[in-house]
Amino acid sequence: MNKDVREYIAACSTCLHSKTSNSPPSGLLHPLSTPNRPWSHIAIDFVTGLPLSQGNSIILTVVGRFSKFVHFHPLPQLPTAIETAEVLVNHVFRHHGIPSDIVSDRRPQFISQVWKAFCSALGATVSLTSGYHPQSNGQAERANQELEASLHCLAAQNTSDWSKYLVWIEYAHNTNLSSATGVSPFEAYLGYLPPLFPSHELDLTVPSVQEHLQRCQHIWRQTQAALLRSKENNCRTANRHRVASPAYQPGQRVWLSSKNIPIQATSRKLAPRFIGPFTIDRIINPSCVRLHLPAALKVHPSFHVSEIKPVMDSSLCPPSASPPPA
Repeated sequence: MNKDVREYIAACSTCLHSKTSNSPPSGLLHPLSTPNRPWSHIAIDFVTGLPLSQGNSIILTVVGRFSKFVHFHPLPQLPTAIETAEVLVNHVFRHHGIPSDIVSDRRPQFISQVWKAFCSALGATVSLTSGYHPQSNGQAERANQELEASLHCLAAQNTSDWSKYLVWIEYAHNTNLSSATGVSPFEAYLGYLPPLFPSHELDLTVPSVQEHLQRCQHIWRQTQAALLRSKENNCRTANRHRVASPAYQPGQRVWLSSKNIPIQATSRKLAPRFIGPFTIDRIINPSCVRLHLPAALKVHPSFHVSEIKPVMDSSLCPPSASPPPA
């Protein structure tokens, strides 16, 4: 009897539409690959909604995923894909070379054919976050948090002066010790820590180029080992509060959480908790799937596995008509 009741409830479309899931998020942590040198992998994002300062109201954040080195570049407005490419070439690539992978969210700049063609021409792969899952671009999101905390302190004095101090916020970030690598971004990138002021300068003279290269390589090996340890610890910590997701397959039907979906309902409080079912088009990676959504649903079809759950069929509960998804 208990087994039949559980089977019935698991297949009941009314229950699945209306009940909130109380189980831990599905999908174990699936971290990005660990770079083995500075600036081979970068993450980019925008900070928006800032007051006008010297004609700028947007900040482009670029993070080197190996060294955690950041660049904060002020912009007058959100750039197009072409303008974003020009900013990266002029302010990042000419200093650090062309990366092999670029992580970003799914803003229009980064899902356009222009951006994809630009990255393809450079030989760089594009890694896009899954829908409503900003943790996928945690490097840039964390850098933005620190940047905004600094801007809040400046705003207490004058909200229109933030762009003047952006260079010092960037410098302060790059000289701070990173908990992931155990060294500052400057040291992980350059092999030494530049002094904050000339009076603090220590012995930075390099007797030979070979010694400098050896020192840089030693720092890079230490940094990579620290990143691997940090990744292992993060996975262990995160997975304590997660469960492994089901092994989804293309063509499988799933329910989609309505938490972040702009559905039409007279009351959001009484709106369905899950909508669908929808069919899986493609498995992007173990943590992300692409769904076949109706044209009326104006959202990107890629979702983290924590946003979906499989449709369960049972002979005890024949399928019933489902309410419209949007």
